[in-house]
Amino acid sequence: MWASVIAVSGTLLGSITAYFLQQRGSDRAALRRDRLMAVCALTVALADHRRAMWVREDLRLTGVDDIVYEAARGESHVTRSAITAPLTTLCILAPVLAGVAQDAVDAAYGLRGAGSPQALNTARQRAIDACERLVREASKTF
Repeated sequence: MWASVIAVSGTLLGSITAYFLQQRGSDRAALRRDRLMAVCALTVALADHRRAMWVREDLRLTGVDDIVYEAARGESHVTRSAITAPLTTLCILAPVLAGVAQDAVDAAYGLRGAGSPQALNTARQRAIDACERLVREASKTF
């Protein structure tokens, strides 16, 4: 009889342990997926803002009509705003990436006010490099 009790207890403990391990693995997979989605959303938002800022600043440097410039300026405000949610999400889900993520955001913002087309292209490349650095760091973290 004791052998049966021990066997049933062992089976139950094994099942419970397997369940908790499976849950823990599932939770980790969900967190990894959420972190990955946050990085992807931020890199997309950064690319959109980088493009909008390059267009805006290129128009400013070439002295285009105010109406065209204001339209580009409005677009850059929309893309800048779109950075906030994925940046916040990433900083909460993966605080270890907060610094490199903020560096990428600051580099994208750095396109503003470029003094020449060469400076604009340099700032653009700096922003691209910072975004790539974010992706590299994320790949090491996840």
